[in-house]
Amino acid sequence: MSYISGFLLAVPTANKAAYKKMTEDTWPMFKEHGCLNVRENWGVDVADGKVTSFPMAVKKKDDETVVFSWMEWPDKATCDAAWEKIMADPRMAEMPEMPFDGMRMMWGGFEPLVTIDSTD
Repeated sequence: MSYISGFLLAVPTANKAAYKKMTEDTWPMFKEHGCLNVRENWGVDVADGKVTSFPMAVKKKDDETVVFSWMEWPDKATCDAAWEKIMADPRMAEMPEMPFDGMRMMWGGFEPLVTIDSTD
C-alpha cells in the first residue's frame, strides 16, 4: 500500500519561484530514494476561517500564500528510510536556506483510504 507524506505551510508570495526551484532541486534525491511523485500546490482560493482554516493553521501573514503538498511513496518503510538518508545527504547541506518559515510548517504521514481517478 502506498504511503503519503503530507505538508501544509505558508510561503512568502515573493518567494514562489525560489520555492519551486527548491522542490525541483531536491527532487532527484527523493526520487533516488524511492519517492514516486511530488505535488506542490500553490494556494489560489484559500479562505480565512472563523474557527479553523488552512491560513489559520499555518499562521499565514498578509504577504504569504498557503502551500498544500504531498509526496507519494511505495510504502511507509521506504519513506522512513528515505528521509533518514536524505537528511544525511551532503547535497542537502549545499541547498540554500528554505524560502519559508519551517517553524510554521505542518507535516504528517498518511495511508490512502480511497483513490479514484478518471480511469475508474
